[in-house]
Amino acid sequence: MNDVQEIALFPLKSVMFPGGHLELQIFEQRYIDLVKESLRLHTGFGICLLKEGEEAIRPGAKQTVYRIGTFVHIIDWDQLGNGLLGITVEGTQKIIVKDCWQVDSGLLMANVTYSPVDNFGKDKIELNEQFQPLTDLLHNLEQHPLVEKMHLDIDYNNLWELGWRLSDLIPIAVDKKQQLLELDDPWERIHTIEQWVADLANGN
Repeated sequence: MNDVQEIALFPLKSVMFPGGHLELQIFEQRYIDLVKESLRLHTGFGICLLKEGEEAIRPGAKQTVYRIGTFVHIIDWDQLGNGLLGITVEGTQKIIVKDCWQVDSGLLMANVTYSPVDNFGKDKIELNEQFQPLTDLLHNLEQHPLVEKMHLDIDYNNLWELGWRLSDLIPIAVDKKQQLLELDDPWERIHTIEQWVADLANGN
């Protein structure tokens, strides 16, 4: 899908990948309205890593975002114990932000195109034995209590999903996660992860 579409953006200090799940607490009016609209119309919005500014808007403050993000849909919502609205979103497809602007409510809007390759449901690329160590690592990461709560349904024989989920879960800085998201080649992504995992194991 190469047509330009106008969507709302949700800037965060985190990076999402297709197929990933993320829990969000919603308290700003601009995002309460966005969630209501998304639920009513069964539409989604984009999540992009903040390049400048804070997640919560402040008078006179500016938010700028990286131009590669992920389109998400709300898959669950509830009122949290603290009274705030809680939602769970699932990433579906990588987006490329062409331009963005802030409307009167403070919400960021953007014209985007959708990646033809990085999308959840893409034809799988079957793995071979050389990636067994990374598959084992992902199995181990999935056992962590915080990851178990995400209820991820991972196809362990799909190079796309191995790359996305490891990008989500390995303990690297968000700027490195952004680098992984911006890669279009799943082989390049998995080899980059392989190198960074080795660096982590060696204390680098």
